[in-house]
Amino acid sequence: MIAFRLVASWVLAVALVAFFLHVTLHPWPNPVPGYVKFYDAPGENLLFSALSASTGVSLFEPAGRFASGVLELIAGLLILLPASRRVGAGFAALLLGTGVGLHLSPWLSRELPLPEGGTDGGAHFLVYVIFLALSILLLVVHPRERSRH
Repeated sequence: MIAFRLVASWVLAVALVAFFLHVTLHPWPNPVPGYVKFYDAPGENLLFSALSASTGVSLFEPAGRFASGVLELIAGLLILLPASRRVGAGFAALLLGTGVGLHLSPWLSRELPLPEGGTDGGAHFLVYVIFLALSILLLVVHPRERSRH
């Protein structure tokens, strides 16, 4: 049972780290403008531009976007190291839960507007819900340290 939990922990950790790298740094293989925190030009990120426009707070774009990206990279680093994986998973759940909460708030909706018109159909919201569930699952699955009494 412990071997299954260890393998599941690593699979979940790699998935979460890959997700955080994907949304913060350069995506693979073709970058889509509007979805990558450190890649997009100021005012180009869909989520943070919509958040800035709906709240009237200009700090969301680009300062909030970069702060969010740094926090996500820290969470990814904590998840990557087995000794801090639980802390990283909790931190990731907090960050992703905040993202889901913002989508459900009056400032955003589940569907983000696209620059060419229309919406993303809730894809961004769904991805954040899925990875929130994976981070919570990682909290449950990662083996606990045994006490040395």
